[in-house]
Amino acid sequence: MKAIKRFLHGIVAHLDMPLLLIVLALMTVGLMTVFSATSSDGFDKLDKQLINMAVASAFMLLIARTPPQTLMRFAVPLYVVGVALLLGVALFGVVVNGSRRWLSLGIIRIQPSEIMKIAMPLMLAWYFHKHEAMLKARHFVIACVILLLPIAFILKQPDLGTSLLIAAAGFFVIFLAGLPWKVIFGLAAAVGAALPLVWTLMHDYQRRRVMTLIDPTSDPLGAGYHIIQSTIAIGSGGGVGKGYLGGSQTHLEFIPEKHTDFIFAVFSEEWGLLGNGVLLLLFTLLIGRGLMIAASAPTLFSRLLAGAITLVFFIYAFVNMGMVSGILPVVGVPLPFISYGGTALVTLMLGIGILMSIQTHRMLVKK
Repeated sequence: MKAIKRFLHGIVAHLDMPLLLIVLALMTVGLMTVFSATSSDGFDKLDKQLINMAVASAFMLLIARTPPQTLMRFAVPLYVVGVALLLGVALFGVVVNGSRRWLSLGIIRIQPSEIMKIAMPLMLAWYFHKHEAMLKARHFVIACVILLLPIAFILKQPDLGTSLLIAAAGFFVIFLAGLPWKVIFGLAAAVGAALPLVWTLMHDYQRRRVMTLIDPTSDPLGAGYHIIQSTIAIGSGGGVGKGYLGGSQTHLEFIPEKHTDFIFAVFSEEWGLLGNGVLLLLFTLLIGRGLMIAASAPTLFSRLLAGAITLVFFIYAFVNMGMVSGILPVVGVPLPFISYGGTALVTLMLGIGILMSIQTHRMLVKK
């Protein structure tokens, strides 16, 4: 009995309760919305999502108990393995729906780009921590090379949504490490000037997504269908929504990908503006708690890592809500802790586990 108590105490001691309660609230909303979106199929998707949450939570608990010093030691090996696997995808990857994103390892298939969502901020935080005492311009250049290498592989697959998230994670680390504003403005100007070239390099389906964003009605039954139906669902929710399980757009099968990328449309139709306000409050609390953890972290590595992970949660939510609402192109980014799926949820919960590790070990980390 004492051994069990010690084990449970060890688990609880490495949990940040405010962060845990916020995540549990979001996942509860997610479970309810997944069931509503897939109720015509019974409890199949709900049961699978419960399993996904259990597996993801186990990973979170494992990482939460791991000291930040140990995480730092894994930064370089994880990054190298991730890049090697991305190279393997480019050479031997499995093609699914026209995209080469998966690597077959016998009995299982993995998507190496998901590894980079955690490996990238880890690697860059380790790099800047290593050179903390003498950061110079060349260190930021090298950091950009570290960031761009895997992104080039992922864009080739092609996977715009994942490359966007990884680019954001890396950029936030570089920015928080002290990237000068004049460099940021210069890069923004360079990106603006390069847009015509980028347009020529984009795949046809990516160009269609951009054009559809400008005028969804130009192809109402094709590329514009997703945005048109999702915006109808959001608008029909009104102030207080149509009630749980009462969304007509949802249950008459008008909303595509309604339990994954477009689940925000399902939630908005059923809970309206009031429900969206509560959801935004939960995400604001999540981001606020993450930034508090980053601000109180005792080392540069911990501060950069916690700050980047927290801001990536913001990017996840902003991009998903933006694309479902029709103000951003559709890039295939799930709504964090709400959308159905296992791989993305595990990645998100690993991020939560890292934040908890930084918070609960901060008194033990030597400055």
